[in-house]
Amino acid sequence: MSSALVQVPQLVLGDRNPFQSIGISDYKEAFDTGPKGFRKEIEENGSVAQPAAKYPHYLPSWDPEKKYPPLQPFVHYEHGNDADPSFPHLLAGAKVFQLAANIGAEIQGVQLSQLTSKGKDELALFVAKHKVVAFREQDFADLSISEALNFGGYFGRHHIHPTSGAPAGYPEVHLVHRSAEDTTSKDFFAERTNSITWHSDITYEEQPPGTTFLYILDGPTVGGDTLFANQAEAYRRLSPEFRKRLHGLQAVHSGHEQARLSEEKGGVVRRQPITTIHPLVRTHPATGEKALFVNSQFTRRIVGLKQEESEYLLRFLFDHIAKGQDFQTRVKWAPRTVVVWDNRVTSHTALLDWEDGQRRHLARITPQAERPVETPFEGDEASVL
Repeated sequence: MSSALVQVPQLVLGDRNPFQSIGISDYKEAFDTGPKGFRKEIEENGSVAQPAAKYPHYLPSWDPEKKYPPLQPFVHYEHGNDADPSFPHLLAGAKVFQLAANIGAEIQGVQLSQLTSKGKDELALFVAKHKVVAFREQDFADLSISEALNFGGYFGRHHIHPTSGAPAGYPEVHLVHRSAEDTTSKDFFAERTNSITWHSDITYEEQPPGTTFLYILDGPTVGGDTLFANQAEAYRRLSPEFRKRLHGLQAVHSGHEQARLSEEKGGVVRRQPITTIHPLVRTHPATGEKALFVNSQFTRRIVGLKQEESEYLLRFLFDHIAKGQDFQTRVKWAPRTVVVWDNRVTSHTALLDWEDGQRRHLARITPQAERPVETPFEGDEASVL
């Protein structure tokens, strides 16, 4: 059995890139998500201990011959700006429960697939304000994949992940899949004390995602929860002088390590990896909130600082986000759950905490949003919520 701990050394770019080193944190994945670790027979037929996949048409596939050109810029339309802030089309007859004091909500009594355009507008704003929202008893997994994509496409251009497995014929669906009978967590924890990998999704893209959807297909009875952090609250917790110093700074985000790891695992690289520069602080287009926009998986270096200076500041910000349990929440997965979050103002991490070989299988729809921008520093900025 191959080790579950897979790390990629820091990437050194050539003379055409102004950054000699682009990594203080090595990209890592807690278990084998590529074709080498995919157990097709067990996934389709089950084993003595584990049943077959409930949604076999969602099982991952990898086509090494399929390549895509570089993504081109597009104009994103922010539907949250069209929303009625009293949410009459989203919350009529619904019950809302707060997950934590400053992040997260659970909504009961709403069927996402039945929302009107006005309801979808309100969903975009509600999620931006609450950062992450869990919807229970949803029919998303039972829709056709085309119907699910049609729903998600309202919120932005679909992103095709450069390396992950996808359902055959639907590269726009990103799959989070740990096979049944996969017990490589023992290998992982032989080298690591925890499985935490805080990140916002694909921040190396020029236009990273906004409103994002993840729905469960199969999951362990206990374990595999997802943690979310409020990056806007993380920004507000900093002193005014510190926030002022962060404004104007930019950082390099890299997809090279993820691509190289996929190749090493026998996976695919559908599009050439890129590095992109984004501001450390971004402003949400619908709420006006400012949020930290760094993460330890993809953010590599602060532009204009020397290596030691950049590492010192990024490590502080990474630790600040990771240790901020008073601006984090934990989402527990259950059958027929859809979790919606705004990648522009949150970070998240999955947990690898179950060892009994149960399958964990989720599908993500990832509409891209605007290129991150920051607005001028405004002194002792208060919450806009």
